[in-house]
Amino acid sequence: MEKRGDSRNITEAYYVGLMSSVGYRKKDIAKPVIGIVNSWNDVNPGHKPLRELAAYVKEGVWAAGGAPAEFGVPGPCDGIAQGSGMHYILPQRDLIAASAEAMIKAHGFDGLVFLCSCDKIIPGMLMAAAHLDMPCLFLTAGSMLPYHEGGEVYCTSDLKEAIGQYKNGRIDRETFDRWQTNMCFSAGTCSMYGTANTMGAFLEATGLAPFGSSTMLFCDGEKARQARDVGERIVSLVNDKTPFSHFIDRSMIENGIRFISATGGSTNAVLHLLALCRVMGLDIDIDKLDEIQQSIPVIAKFKPSAKHNIHDFHKAGGVLGVLSTILPHLHENVFLAAQDKTLKDAVSGFSYPIDREVIHSLEKPLHPDGCFGILKGNLSPNGSVVKKSAVEPSMFRHKGPAVVFDSEEAVRDHLLSANVAPGSVLVIRYEGPKGGPGMRELSIPAAMLVGMGLHTSVAMVTDGRFSGATRGPCIGHVTPEAWDGGLLALVENGDIIEIDIDAKTLTLHVPEEELKTRQKNWKRPVRPLKGVLSAYRKGVTSAERGAVWLYNEEIDD
Repeated sequence: MEKRGDSRNITEAYYVGLMSSVGYRKKDIAKPVIGIVNSWNDVNPGHKPLRELAAYVKEGVWAAGGAPAEFGVPGPCDGIAQGSGMHYILPQRDLIAASAEAMIKAHGFDGLVFLCSCDKIIPGMLMAAAHLDMPCLFLTAGSMLPYHEGGEVYCTSDLKEAIGQYKNGRIDRETFDRWQTNMCFSAGTCSMYGTANTMGAFLEATGLAPFGSSTMLFCDGEKARQARDVGERIVSLVNDKTPFSHFIDRSMIENGIRFISATGGSTNAVLHLLALCRVMGLDIDIDKLDEIQQSIPVIAKFKPSAKHNIHDFHKAGGVLGVLSTILPHLHENVFLAAQDKTLKDAVSGFSYPIDREVIHSLEKPLHPDGCFGILKGNLSPNGSVVKKSAVEPSMFRHKGPAVVFDSEEAVRDHLLSANVAPGSVLVIRYEGPKGGPGMRELSIPAAMLVGMGLHTSVAMVTDGRFSGATRGPCIGHVTPEAWDGGLLALVENGDIIEIDIDAKTLTLHVPEEELKTRQKNWKRPVRPLKGVLSAYRKGVTSAERGAVWLYNEEIDD
């Protein structure tokens, strides 16, 4: 078979001619052509370093005998979208996957390096990688520098909580303004264990990215060396014809789930892992995921659930330090693509001292049975999610009157302008995948609650999402969502809601006959849409199935 770019193959003339016009020689495009899928942009701190890293990846590709070819995909920042464009954030996960797939299929790359850092970009690229099933590796930008002031160390999640602190008079305006300017201190992923770092660490734990790549500082000199290594390694994977599925199978996904649970990961990881399993065709539903994640103790927690930031995680031993600690719970003979060795071999060669104040031992865990609570009951018969490792033990069981809101804006206004009664349960509905649409992340209202000192007396329940940057009794992903007529739509002010995290239940205490009457009178709110959001509402699945949209095989032709 003739090589691509061979002048004797006249049907390749258009390809050769157009690639020549952008600077490639015939002998270049006869080599393995590596797509560098870059989500770099100027408006996302986690992605700003990726332009420079792409250049180092290209150097590695050239050095190994390949030809790099870079193109871009969207890279939105969840934080910037809070309260304004958040409707568009979760849909972009599937749009990023589809954008990457379409470009890769159109141009016929031989292997792929995905450059990504943040909340929806890593999952979107993982979905694309799983669907395409080609040789691929990932590289993230590294973490943001923490902010130091007065002997304290802060990061992005502290800024969210500062909104509530300022509202309650616990800090003055001068302090608030200074924190706004300085807490997000540099480029890189926010130095907390939100979705970005949860999914970045997942890439490391499953061997798709170099160890240390997500936890090290973005400015660490090792980043450039890692990028060259990734560029060289991807050419080897192409030459050996080793696709995504060769490394990422059910055993590796189970390892990844256990790793996330052991480190107190983001609740959004539940959504994204369910979506990835769906694309891969694995029969891991929310109940199976729960069974896997609760089979391992939590041995580490980071901001905002604990005082340690992501740079602390890196210095304490990082992802490999955690993997070496929890190895008895993992499939140890899985092969790591980026490291070119088995997990067992990688761990056996790890000699860095582990700081047991940060990464606890299995004998002294922080929690015995996983970081998530998957709650069911009449209010969420198909499941809901809470990050139980971020909840004060006194709030594991809570029973109180509902205060009902039909949007994030309504609960924000309430938190800013009204007295929030201790003991209440704030219900925020019509924020699910269809109802929002887009299943908005309510991490700012949740952080305001913490900043106001109410997270030990007030709970939140929603069909929307929360974040790894959320702590307190915040139950999200309630399904069926209110838009689909779930019981959440029938809750009224004053109804008693009971949360029992240990029993894994979420219960609305209203007589059945009363609920039947309310159901007869219920009307879905009028929320007309057009464009992307209209298409999203029509095609997206429910949260317990990963809120999959463009990769939902059940969409009618």
